[in-house]
Amino acid sequence: MHHLALNVQHVGKSFASEEPWLKRLRRRNGKVCAVSDVSFQVKRGEIYGILGPNGSGKSTLIRCLATLLIPDAGRIEIFGHDLQRDEKTVKRLINRVSVDAAFFKKLSAMENLLYAARLYGMDGATARKRIREILERLGIKELHQPLEHMSRGMQQKVAIARAFLNSPILLLLDEPTTGLDPRSKREVQEFVLEVREDHDATVLLTTHDMDEADKLCNRVAIIDNGKIIAEDTSQGLKNLIQDRVPNPTLEDVFMELTGKQLVTEEDLVSET
Repeated sequence: MHHLALNVQHVGKSFASEEPWLKRLRRRNGKVCAVSDVSFQVKRGEIYGILGPNGSGKSTLIRCLATLLIPDAGRIEIFGHDLQRDEKTVKRLINRVSVDAAFFKKLSAMENLLYAARLYGMDGATARKRIREILERLGIKELHQPLEHMSRGMQQKVAIARAFLNSPILLLLDEPTTGLDPRSKREVQEFVLEVREDHDATVLLTTHDMDEADKLCNRVAIIDNGKIIAEDTSQGLKNLIQDRVPNPTLEDVFMELTGKQLVTEEDLVSET
């Protein structure tokens, strides 16, 4: 298989919308430019982080990669397959997990995942065994409790479990631990690392959490106003500013390069 999991070249996406959340973004020709001339490559087996404040374009970018939006410009290749020409093939290779994962809230984790497994064409016995393994690994014991009675953290873990049913090779995690308590967050992070080891998965991760990016990502891109303004290993990014800031954290790098503070999780949770 292709050694590059993801090849993004000069991708752009604008919206001609008056949505309130778009008003924060730059306007160009009456349109709002959410992503502007973005290029980057992710190697197979890498965990690649995209960091950016709200309204930076990172969720739009993930939606383009997940085939939910069609870019206005540029091209995206997943394992050498053109996203638009080979959409069917690409859809089998990727899976997206987002904070707003859709579920049947009256059904249990087991029922939700069995439903998803049927969509993937798995037989019942195989699906049940696989679901039990995944849920156990994520520390989810309430297999038969309706999702609406489970905490937000548990629901997010079920969303990640669902993504692994069809063993995707490229996993798109959009803010996967936002709103989770520290223990759930750690379990999800460990699970992501384990999946990369055990399933030869490549992970693209957007996050507000600098420690998470530091802990999980081989390389990190910082996106602001729809453009990637820096890309390197976490240490490489810190080296950029260490003459100005002694012992910098990734958060220091972010603030130095963007002049912005990352929105805190509490703000984000109250927004969603």
